[in-house]
Amino acid sequence: MGSSGTTESTTDVLIIGAGPAGLMMATWMAKCGIKTRIIDKRGSKIFNGQADGLQCRTLEILDSLGFGTRAWQESNHMLEICLWNPDEQGTIHRSDRIPDTIPGISRFQQVVLHQGRIERWFLDCMAETSGLHVERGVLLTKLSIDESAVEDPDAHPITVHVRHLTEEEATPKQTSTSTNGQAVQDGLFRSNMSADDTAELIKVAELNKKANTEEIIHAKYVLGADGAHSWTRGQIGLKLEGESTDYIWGVLDIVPITNFPDIRMRCAIHSASNGSVMVIPRENKLVRLYIQLTTTEKTAAEGGSKADRSKIDPDVILQSAQRIMAPYTLTYRKLDWWTAYQIGQRVGTQFSAHERVFLAGDAVHTHSPKAGQGMNISMQDSFNLGWKVASVLKGISSRAILKTYQSERRKIAQDLIEFDHKFSRLFSGRPAKDVMDEAGISMEGFKEAFVKGNMFASGIAVDYGASTIVAKPSDPADEGDGTDVAISNPKLRVISNQALAPSIEVGKRIPSVKILSQADARPWHLQERLSSNGTWRVLVFAGDITQSQQKQRIERIGTAFSNPESFLTRYTGEKFGSVIEVLAIHSAPRHSVTIFDFPEVFRHFDPVDGYDYEKIFVDDVSYHEGHGEIYKTFGIVPEGCIVILRPDQYVSYVGSSDDVDAVDKFFSGFMLPAAGRAVVKQVNGH
Repeated sequence: MGSSGTTESTTDVLIIGAGPAGLMMATWMAKCGIKTRIIDKRGSKIFNGQADGLQCRTLEILDSLGFGTRAWQESNHMLEICLWNPDEQGTIHRSDRIPDTIPGISRFQQVVLHQGRIERWFLDCMAETSGLHVERGVLLTKLSIDESAVEDPDAHPITVHVRHLTEEEATPKQTSTSTNGQAVQDGLFRSNMSADDTAELIKVAELNKKANTEEIIHAKYVLGADGAHSWTRGQIGLKLEGESTDYIWGVLDIVPITNFPDIRMRCAIHSASNGSVMVIPRENKLVRLYIQLTTTEKTAAEGGSKADRSKIDPDVILQSAQRIMAPYTLTYRKLDWWTAYQIGQRVGTQFSAHERVFLAGDAVHTHSPKAGQGMNISMQDSFNLGWKVASVLKGISSRAILKTYQSERRKIAQDLIEFDHKFSRLFSGRPAKDVMDEAGISMEGFKEAFVKGNMFASGIAVDYGASTIVAKPSDPADEGDGTDVAISNPKLRVISNQALAPSIEVGKRIPSVKILSQADARPWHLQERLSSNGTWRVLVFAGDITQSQQKQRIERIGTAFSNPESFLTRYTGEKFGSVIEVLAIHSAPRHSVTIFDFPEVFRHFDPVDGYDYEKIFVDDVSYHEGHGEIYKTFGIVPEGCIVILRPDQYVSYVGSSDDVDAVDKFFSGFMLPAAGRAVVKQVNGH
């Protein structure tokens, strides 16, 4: 116990902030059985508005966590983008249509849905998996790190002081009045045009006797996912670098009354001289409008020009939209939410302190929301980090893999800032009047950037550099953000042979192609068999095992994997398949073989449950869903290959079926022997 009225507790992981990034991390911890707490200074109220776009890769991730179907069914699907530009007389007209999601890059397309629903799925998954719940109305007042203990795996080197708030204190002031006299929620308390209110909350809590309960939490790891004003970032002395622009944008979530014909399409509208609008059709007849406020007064402040937000309200934003969309009319009777923000791009100088306190999401990078990246990139940050922290806590991996979080995600953030810098300026600029108008934005150039940006925005283009856990031939020092993530023992470094499967690109997520279960002929998307549960996968593409040479190869692999000295035995121990799972995908005609033509390592036998029928798949035609042709799609050579996938479905290694030693060396570069592994209590709560 601490001083009078103060309690003390320990936890393996403390997550600060219960937005999408924090909830993604908490879900990983729940899935992996890590003792975790997640706290948020806000109350339990789910706010309207906020982020809404879910990109392809994000939907794949949600599906791997078990609730992608809910997202797909509830959301509004965006299939087409309409580009509206001024004609020679300056009147806006539809100048082009393009697909919203590049066809064929994923089994999902971009969708939109209220952030509160997305957060609900995470909350449900956490509760169902491990009983983990968000502790709300918890205000952090102090954080310190014992630097002498950061390399001790048993230590709790982070000390966090918290104060529990009343519900009234934890609810931000966010009520405004619409043009129709209707009380409407606004999002200004989250906007970068508002100051952080943590200091104010601390003062209020000190004056409120009811909230005067304090706690000291000792944690092994902390994630700060507490937004652009991040308290955690300030406590560990990290900064964001970048710039603000003079571009001010307003956001309205409305049920529109309009004669604009494409209001149910995603639209990019450039007017001749009044700015731009982006139209995002939402669920339940809602439409989100991002509206450039070209007439808003600005005042000088830190970081560039700032709008006087007292001059911004829904009327001002609507009037700006009406000018841009003329001669079409636009009004509304129902306003669901509104906010305003200033475009700026910033990225953190570091993403962690001692690989013990990490930052994710808006806490470590900020940008404009029109590319639909904020929530997606934030969730993908902690999706990248979560399994790594869990793996270290469970004694599966060394702490060296934690450095790859900054190397991989800071590089993505830097790429995002560069993309957003170009995209937001193209979107906010005035259209060129003719080819001689150098000050204006070329609409052809805008379309070209828009199309290129779609691949980046989808999340499919993420390509992690060489590191301890990505076996690329390149030098790790030349990739990532410059963090040293090279393997400590050069003798254990392995290098992929990309030519064996050109479309299974090392460093990228594995694409999803249909395969059939050998045992029961059921078709599956490959990604459906790669659930996010902390498990590494070794995919053995066995080729046509009715051919004697391929049959001999698979037998040699089975013998090597089953050896008592193999990586499977050393690193999985008795938990066969829970640390590393071995899957076979062959190309022989399904009717010509059975699971018993494969070594037992692919059909593990349990005395109670019998054989495992879910590890052997075939590249063959389905009765009802056609032929996935995975070998052809991936360009896999006839002799097959071995592919190693990380727990987040990214490709770590592609190598020869004859080089089983390389697989052993790869895992030996960062995994710890199962024999000395600590037992992690799979408990959540205090």
